[in-house]
Amino acid sequence: MNFDDIKKRIKAFVKEELFPLEPWILNCSWDEKLPKLNELRQKVKDIGLWLPQIPKEYGGLGLSNTQHGEISEILGASPYGHYCFNCQAPDAGNMEILIEFGTKEQKEAYLYPLLAGDIRSCFAMTEPDFAGSNPVNMGTMAFKKDGNYIINGHKWFTTGFDGATFAIVMLITNPEATEAHKKASQVIIPTNTTGIEFIRNIPVMGHTGNGWESHSEIKFHNVKVSLTNVLGGDGEGFTIAQKRLGRDVFTIACDGWVFANDLLISCVSGPYPGIGT
Repeated sequence: MNFDDIKKRIKAFVKEELFPLEPWILNCSWDEKLPKLNELRQKVKDIGLWLPQIPKEYGGLGLSNTQHGEISEILGASPYGHYCFNCQAPDAGNMEILIEFGTKEQKEAYLYPLLAGDIRSCFAMTEPDFAGSNPVNMGTMAFKKDGNYIINGHKWFTTGFDGATFAIVMLITNPEATEAHKKASQVIIPTNTTGIEFIRNIPVMGHTGNGWESHSEIKFHNVKVSLTNVLGGDGEGFTIAQKRLGRDVFTIACDGWVFANDLLISCVSGPYPGIGT
């Protein structure tokens, strides 16, 4: 299947399967729509279009960044396009850094179930007490003790935490490092670990959402995970963060501007099929 065929098949799927659902799916809770989304995800697997952004050796289509950008333009016409193809943020970014930096054990426990669509994940970096524009300043700390990290901190706008199996958390592990960008690490933390407090899903434009469609405020109270849960290595958090940005930026940008463009067209020219009217 060449790239032109992939684009045509994805465009047909979005038009035939997703657009007709939008009047219903945009007006119900995550729990209500999830069975239908799972059904659609299985269809995507069955027609061989699953994981367009992931290398072939990990079960994906192996598309380049440029090709994935073109695909994202198509998928972004529906709020659930990327989700149905398992290339949605924040999971897509987590997949890529687990592929590049994960150990064999980390891949078995977290990457492969994520690639299969059996679980969801989240990425926790933003904090209420520090400017997100300069993530060098963070208050979430991890101290080493007896082969474990002991973690305390406060995160918010953690997209998809509600219902996720694990979080990749950006935190300070080397507060004494002379280079600011060597102070932070990324640590994998299962969301059922003792000491994690789910505070709330934060309203966005008046909607709190739930499941993948939510942005959570969470706290860590003496959360204990093994030192082996670090991703890449101690002090490599910012290096890994840069690797993570590429595909997620495509996904987030296309979801926003394509849908906004469709809405503008509908305002000027009348109902547009891409928004389910």
